[in-house]
Amino acid sequence: MKKIIIINGPNLNLLGVREKSIYGTKDFQSYFDELKASFAGVELSYFQSNHEGAIIDKLHEIGFNFDGVVLNAGAYTHTSVAIGDAIAAITTPVVEVHISNVHKREEFRHHSYLAKNCVGVICGFGLDSYKLGVQSFL
Repeated sequence: MKKIIIINGPNLNLLGVREKSIYGTKDFQSYFDELKASFAGVELSYFQSNHEGAIIDKLHEIGFNFDGVVLNAGAYTHTSVAIGDAIAAITTPVVEVHISNVHKREEFRHHSYLAKNCVGVICGFGLDSYKLGVQSFL
């Protein structure tokens, strides 16, 4: 059975509440429950933190014994060299995902410090960006 983890970064704990025109109206736990049902043959887990170091610690913890990481680092995507370095340091492949199309948003969101160390980037498909990320490992 494949082991895949979804890691969400800052402010993604407010999905369904924050900026609904960008991020939608569904909270992540509800969506995650749907994902687990869709991928019953996958050991799917979830972690969220608003703290950069906690995300790095989680990557280090799972980075040598999981089959894939679906990572939405939120704004840290555009600021964190440290998370990019953590991805480079592990052997578990990482797919960077974003709910919105970051290239249609503010210019600072157009650059990712993570992408060069990821196997791929998915953005702009709403919450289904996560589904596509999981599917990429199957």
